[in-house]
Amino acid sequence: MSEEIHLRFVEVARELSPGLADAFERGGPITLQADDSRPLAERLCRSIAGQQLSVKAARSIWTRVVDTAGETPLMEFFVEPNQEALRGCGLSGAKSRALCLIAEEARAGRLEADELRRLDHAQRSQRLTALWGVGQWTADMISIFYFGEPDVWPEGDVAARKTLELLTSPRRKTLRTATRFAPHRSYLALYLWRHVDAPPV
Repeated sequence: MSEEIHLRFVEVARELSPGLADAFERGGPITLQADDSRPLAERLCRSIAGQQLSVKAARSIWTRVVDTAGETPLMEFFVEPNQEALRGCGLSGAKSRALCLIAEEARAGRLEADELRRLDHAQRSQRLTALWGVGQWTADMISIFYFGEPDVWPEGDVAARKTLELLTSPRRKTLRTATRFAPHRSYLALYLWRHVDAPPV
């Protein structure tokens, strides 16, 4: 499947920009691997904790959060009286509050992965962004990496959007360009992220 998607992507990219086609060809096929091995609420919290941070900084803060919680399950540790401890791990007040509110939803049984899995991306986004502190970018990341949704274009992701502009044209709207790659726009984001991590020499 990834080989078929790859060949189609190169074909479509050739019509748009030689640079984009070259980036796809050089990278080769890509696989979308979903990981739902941890509870959804925990993944949501980790995603929020890492917002606007480098991968290294995000990992460091989350490690401190887990260490501070100790033997207490995270969804039980994320409660209002522990917000000061969460801030001590490096989280902002807003992020600490968001984690506690997500945990509250999870404890009430209102954040079940199986239920959200049955929804399409738009419906799932609506449910997730109704949670305080959860924006569209987080909903997109959860759909792509947790639920393995193949057709999500994360317009709010700066790296994906800017790389697509760079490889096509800053005058061309990225939303419109991404539409050419439906129904596999999540793969488009994966290709672009990989390109950023391994720029041409």
